[in-house]
Amino acid sequence: QVQLVESGGGLVQAGGSLRLSCAASGRTFSSYAMGWFRQAPGKEREFVAAISWSGSSTYYADSVKGRFAISRDGAKNTVYLQMHSLKPEDTAVYYCAAGKPLLGYYRHSYEYDYWGQGTQVTVSS
Repeated sequence: QVQLVESGGGLVQAGGSLRLSCAASGRTFSSYAMGWFRQAPGKEREFVAAISWSGSSTYYADSVKGRFAISRDGAKNTVYLQMHSLKPEDTAVYYCAAGKPLLGYYRHSYEYDYWGQGTQVTVSS
C-alpha cells in the first residue's frame, strides 16, 4: 500500500515557476514508477510526466517538454515536478500517482494503482 500527498500548488503569473512535491508513505516507494497527471475543469485527466522506479528514465507530454522536469528522491520518498515558463493552459489540479506500468505505457492513467488527492495550480495571464 502506498499513500501519496501532493503539495506545492498555488497561484502564479504566466512565465513563473512552481515546484510540486509528492510525498509517499510505505517502504516500497522505490519499486514504483511515479507519474504526474493533471485535470482542468471540464476536461479529462491527462498525462504530464513520469519517471521510472530507478529514476533512469523520464517521460513527458509534448505540451510540457522543455518546461517541466520530474525527479525523485528515494531517501525522502518524494517525487517532484519542477515547472517553469508556466502558461494559463497549465492551470489544473495536479495529481501524482504510483504504479508499475509496462514499458511504453507510462502515459496511461490506468497503469497506476495509487493516487494522491491533488493540488491546484492556477496560472494567471
